[in-house]
Amino acid sequence: MGLFDFIRNEFIEVIDWVDNSTDTVIWKFPDNGNNIKYGAQLTVRESQVAVFINEGRIADVYQPGRYELTTQNMPIMTTLRSWKMGFESPFKVDIYFVSTKQFTNLKWGTQNPIIIRDPELKQVRVRAFGVFALRVADAGKFIKEFAGTTPVVRISDVESQLRSAIITNFSDTVAEAGVSVFDMARNYKELGDKLLPMLQDSFTGYGLELTRFYIENTSLPPEVEAFLDKTTQMNMVNDMAKFQQFQAGMALEDAAENGGGVGSAILMGGLGNFMQNSSAANAQPQSAPKEDKGQVMELLKQLGELKAAGILTDEEFTAKKAELLARL
Repeated sequence: MGLFDFIRNEFIEVIDWVDNSTDTVIWKFPDNGNNIKYGAQLTVRESQVAVFINEGRIADVYQPGRYELTTQNMPIMTTLRSWKMGFESPFKVDIYFVSTKQFTNLKWGTQNPIIIRDPELKQVRVRAFGVFALRVADAGKFIKEFAGTTPVVRISDVESQLRSAIITNFSDTVAEAGVSVFDMARNYKELGDKLLPMLQDSFTGYGLELTRFYIENTSLPPEVEAFLDKTTQMNMVNDMAKFQQFQAGMALEDAAENGGGVGSAILMGGLGNFMQNSSAANAQPQSAPKEDKGQVMELLKQLGELKAAGILTDEEFTAKKAELLARL
């Protein structure tokens, strides 16, 4: 190696980062003690940011593009180094490249149940799991929090700390959102959308943007799950009772519109199966079970009202009245 080659190798002329990985967030340019040549070419590719650090202080930050390192393109460095009249000599500076692409499918979850203040159950223990996505929004702040003297920082190095931040704030955030565990188990996407801006505060301090936050699964104590099952069954019973009331009301309306035998047949089915068709009643008059007197008297009253309204004919009224009296 000649003297000229030795001197040339002491100066860095091209600065760039070709990222062949999928998980690198911070990469320190390896200067190996070399000085950066005045007028060196800096290339910052898409989804990258280059950060110059001078004596531990963040100086210039370069967005994607191609730059020639001169005093015009290094305004903060020029001020820090007091290069008022420009410079042509080499200089030293730490250069970090930060990936600004979105990192997806990062896992989070509660290792142990956490207590959540619930608007309906007051307090309940819940375990939750899901995924989130992020990107670097403030490269300078992110380097301060995670780089230190480490030349390479991968997303796995960041993920564990952010996962702890999510779990720490999860219970308080759910309580602040006012979402019950009943809704949590049914509307994961909607709940995730509500929690995302609330959790963002924790990520902002690291210079990060939380772009996606999903809840994939929640686990409740067995006794709470049993209570939820009973509640669902109760709701089903209530809904069925309302449906039967609706059918009875429709039967009354049809009877009023149709009148005569057709209307009375529909009505009798809606009164709770106390009245059978005439042929069955005549075929087994002795086998009909005795009904509660109060129920039969109520049906007789309703029959009288239907006859007065003109829905039942005299013959139908007499026949059905005889059937009911035989049940006493």
